[in-house]
Parts: sequence; structure tokens; C-alpha cells
Amino acid sequence: MRNHLFSFSTCRSPFSLSLRRFLSQFIHDDLYDPPFSPSSPPPNPHKPKKKNSDNGAQNIIKEDPKLPLKSDLPFDFRYSYSETDPSVKPISFRESPKFSPFGPGRLDRKWTGTSAPVQHQLDRKKLEEERNRVLGDPLQDEEMAELVERYRHSDCARQINLGKGGVTHNMIDDIHNHWKKAEAVRIKCLGVPTLDMDNVCFHLEDKSFGKIIYRNINILLLYRGRNYDPKNRPVIPLMLWKPYAPIYPRLVKNVIEGLTYEDTRELRNKGLNSEPLMKLTRNGVYVNVVERVREALKTKEVVRLDCTHVGTSDCKRIGVKLRDLVPCVPILFKDEQIIIWRGNLNQEQPSDP
Repeated sequence: MRNHLFSFSTCRSPFSLSLRRFLSQFIHDDLYDPPFSPSSPPPNPHKPKKKNSDNGAQNIIKEDPKLPLKSDLPFDFRYSYSETDPSVKPISFRESPKFSPFGPGRLDRKWTGTSAPVQHQLDRKKLEEERNRVLGDPLQDEEMAELVERYRHSDCARQINLGKGGVTHNMIDDIHNHWKKAEAVRIKCLGVPTLDMDNVCFHLEDKSFGKIIYRNINILLLYRGRNYDPKNRPVIPLMLWKPYAPIYPRLVKNVIEGLTYEDTRELRNKGLNSEPLMKLTRNGVYVNVVERVREALKTKEVVRLDCTHVGTSDCKRIGVKLRDLVPCVPILFKDEQIIIWRGNLNQEQPSDP
């Protein structure tokens, strides 16, 4: 019996040794092995970098002939055409004029900090003739009514929103992009530019070479012309970022010209304590503001406009436009309130013819 047991034990020993060796290959050295533990990713073999010096040189050579872009547009490039006055010179810049918003080396015009002037003189007569050729014969009443009915509704897909920036440079490119598949584009104007819709219409027609065929309050339809060819559209270099606004002279001085300090202080307090003529909302439609202010200043010396939630920058833009359109003298911007003085009537009488 002992011999049989001994023989059996000797027979088991080779099998048990092989089993232990087999299991030892799958046992990790670390005893703590929780379930679903993240396994470390296999090391990536080092791949030598390919040298594409020849291909890179070829790509650079292919892209160089396209730059700088040359545009034959007969006006100076600005960020905003309707909301800036070229006659007013800034006193300083917030960023160096050498940083062009068109990008380095992408435009054949030099950026001056506020604009990119035309490098060479263009023939205005030829440009006017070309514009008249593109517009073609005037639209008949039936054709105009059909276009207006097609594009004037709010659900029109060919719409561009015009905000406080006014007629911007990149908007001209957007208009031509819409003109590829549509005869007209709907423009919805909101904010400060609606104070002077005539100015907006002028710059839209002057910069895009189109024609306004419909105008209702703040809605415009800009027609491309009968002979418009999208393949021959003008070259419009895009601005890659919005340039910082330069620093202009102070709009309101401590003492208004023609008045003493006491008179200026009295007028400001009188305006703050008076009832507001009207309340303006943010990004609203200000089409009738100029006329109402002009009528109010015929009977009142000082007028207050409540511009709560409009914003400080928009308040100053509104004051500048009212100063030129009414005309009047803004004497205070405080707590989003605009105080407007009609001016010294005794000084204005001799200047009238």
C-alpha cells in the first residue's frame, strides 16, 4: 500500500510543477490588483521625423504669388465706413499702426492705424460707367414689386444684420457672397446706425456698387444689378480681426465753450432733474430720435435722454450723431443719461444767411 501511495505522489509531482509554472506567468508581482484597473498603454516606438524640406519649399513658392492681394476698389479700407469720420484725426493709438488687421504681407496697401489708403489714383468716370453697366436698365414696376415681395419678409434666407458697427469692411464681402445666388439681399439695421439711415444707404451703395430698391424704417433691400457676374466680382481682402479703436479728443469738456463754470453746472443739474424726453433700448431702432430731439429743443433749453442698459460706448456714439444731425451740444454723459443743450442762440443768429 505504501508503495502505491509513493508511486502516486511521484506521478503527481511533475504535473503540479508544470501547473505552478504555467500559473506563475499570469500572476503580477504587485499583490494589489483591483478589478477594472486601467492598463498602461504600450510604449510607442520612436519614429524618426520625415524631412519634407522640398515639399515645404514647393508649397511656399505656390502660395507666394497670391500675396499680397491687390484690390481695385476706389476707396480707403476702414473697419467701419458709416460710423467713422475720416476728417477727425486721432490723438493716439491703442495699438501700433504697424499691426495691420489684414495680416502681415497680405495686402498691397499700408495700414495707418485707422485706414488702408488707396495707393494709386483711379479713373472715377470709368468706375461710374462700369457700375451703370452692371446695374443695367432700371427695374420696371412689376419687376421691383416681385423682388420686394420675395426678399422683404423676416423669414428671408438672404439677410444680413447691421449692428452698432455700421457698414463694416467684411460686410461688403458678405453682400457679394449673397449675390452669388440671389438678386437682392435683405439688410436689417439696429442700434446707433439707425439714427442716420441716409448715411447707411449711401455707404451701402457706394461700397458695394449696388442699389437700394426698398426702404422701410430699418429694413433695406440692396439690388445687385441686371448684368452682375459673380465670377467678376471685385477683390475684397478680409480683415482678420477687429482693430482697436484709436483715442480721439474728449467729447465733453469740463466747461462748455461760451459758458462759465457756474452756467455749465446749472445746465447739467437742470437736465438731470428734468423728465426724460424718451427712453432708448439697447440695439433698438432710433429712426425718429433726431426729429424728436430737434422739435423738443425748439421749446426747451436742455433735453435728457434715458439710455439705461444701452451702454456707455453707445451713449457717446448717440451723442456724437445727435451733435451733427440736430445740431446740438452734448454737455453730460452720466449714469447712461445723455444731457443735450440746444446751444447759444445769440451766437448762432449771425451765422445764418
